[in-house]
Amino acid sequence: MSENNRQYIKIRGASEHNLKNIDLDIPRNEFVVLTGLSGSGKSSLAFDTIYAEGQRRYMESLSSYARQFLGQMEKPNVETIEGLPPAISIDQKSTNRNPRSTVGTVTEIYDYFRLLYARIGVPHCPKCGKEIKKQSVDQMVDTIMELEDGTKLQLLAPVVRGKKGRHEKVLEQAKKAGYVRVLVDGNLYELSEEITLDKNIKHNIEIVVDRLVVREGMEKRLTDSIENVLSLADGLMIVDVIGGEPMNFSMSFACPDCGVSISEIEPRSFSFNNPFGACPVCAGLGYKMEFSPELMIPDKSLSLNGGAISCMGWQSSCDKSSYSHAILEAMARDFKFSLDTPFEELSEDAKDLIINGTRGHVMKVYYKGQRGEGVYDVAFEGLIKDGVMWGRGTLDTKVTFNGVLFSANHLIGQGFVPNNMKLFTYPYIGIAVDTLSCATVYRWEWFLFNKYEKATFGMLGAISPNSEIRVSPKYYQIPSDTF
Repeated sequence: MSENNRQYIKIRGASEHNLKNIDLDIPRNEFVVLTGLSGSGKSSLAFDTIYAEGQRRYMESLSSYARQFLGQMEKPNVETIEGLPPAISIDQKSTNRNPRSTVGTVTEIYDYFRLLYARIGVPHCPKCGKEIKKQSVDQMVDTIMELEDGTKLQLLAPVVRGKKGRHEKVLEQAKKAGYVRVLVDGNLYELSEEITLDKNIKHNIEIVVDRLVVREGMEKRLTDSIENVLSLADGLMIVDVIGGEPMNFSMSFACPDCGVSISEIEPRSFSFNNPFGACPVCAGLGYKMEFSPELMIPDKSLSLNGGAISCMGWQSSCDKSSYSHAILEAMARDFKFSLDTPFEELSEDAKDLIINGTRGHVMKVYYKGQRGEGVYDVAFEGLIKDGVMWGRGTLDTKVTFNGVLFSANHLIGQGFVPNNMKLFTYPYIGIAVDTLSCATVYRWEWFLFNKYEKATFGMLGAISPNSEIRVSPKYYQIPSDTF
């Protein structure tokens, strides 16, 4: 960029704290580092002058109604600052290798994304892709009545969802209202019992409003009960189908074609660091730790008697007096293979038995130990499941042991609940939250500025199937690999 076309942040008369009437031009769109001795004014210039003025100007751009809740920010001790773009500040602290800390979470930009999707996102059905709209009581009744005759169910009002506390008032109010039963964290209690909850643990509380058996002529009672549930739980209802999957209903959003209902829309629904938004498979990390059969049996030229298995708990499997060797002997006897055969020469069925277990087949294991001898019925679950039991605590901390764990990409939801990532698109650009989170800063810069020039963000229309986006009065063709 030529010197004439270069843009600057022009600071004049900066005197905040120990700054002495500093005049400075900082080039924009460049990586600029402030260096100097302790006390020379680096933080005073970066945080207390430039960032503070950027935040103050942002506050002044809001409406007077919004400003009354945010308070007033003092102008830093500086004469003028020109060319100042919107600013963000990252706290000065030591970095860590926590996978839950990303550029978006550290800079708190992702907090605004979550709020955007929760408040103005357009929900879509994760099955058919159609837009989800509000669901009426009559539609809920029709959906429940489609269940098979004789189906037993409970109508639950989720009055507490993932909140800490003892919730004594909630339980007391439910008891005074005449309700008898309540589900607390999946356990059924009578409200006449003394229910004591840990205030430091998040709890889910559902009041059992009615228990029904599906049959003809129950529509009137079902309608009354549903209305009671919705009034208790702010428009939410859970139908606990005995012996089946629970059904979620909401007066806010439900798909009439597929019968898919989603719960209350909150910013935490789009957070990979919250149980309500995190993928249940990878817990929001975007990958999971798994056992590798290749690392459990690194040298396949060895036999099982020769020490082919090297994972935790099986180091003594070649010792004929060990319990692990007794299991291998019973397996070899029942499934007709030799422990002296090199592992690579065993049949595929034999290898599968060792890695994944006998799948319920019970073996007679003869074992003589220090406390005596006997015959034990054992259904071997395989090296992988056995390793998970050994390393359950290690899996949570992602510390490998004996080199048998490896990191595997989890491609279902990039850390989000699979349904949540498909449910919403930002209305102006038609992009799902997981796609937005994976986009680089350069792609966003190209997408929002290079192709739209001076178009405002609010003018953007929804992406059509052929990837054309309309910005009046022009059309722009967006490459398929933009995101």
